[in-house]
Amino acid sequence: MKLVPLSDRIVLREFKAEEKTKGGIILTTAQQKKPQEAEVIAVGPGRVEEGKVVPMDVKVGDKVIYSSYAGTKVDLDEEEFIIVRADDILAVVE
Repeated sequence: MKLVPLSDRIVLREFKAEEKTKGGIILTTAQQKKPQEAEVIAVGPGRVEEGKVVPMDVKVGDKVIYSSYAGTKVDLDEEEFIIVRADDILAVVE
């Protein structure tokens, strides 16, 4: 199956939370920070303003930072994705 986002929505695959500190200390699930970095998997066509489609600022494959607790989690083919609006994307990591 394939997720095809509508309007100004973006499908992301979150990166895993850090399980160890840089010093080698193993973190419990409760201590792990919720990841805010993800890879763009699919992009909608963009939102419509004044009868024109405004193109998206991100493309498939981009690494992005998004708002904490934004979006909707979706499980598809035993994989977890998050669908966010374009406004929830804060930056592209280059």
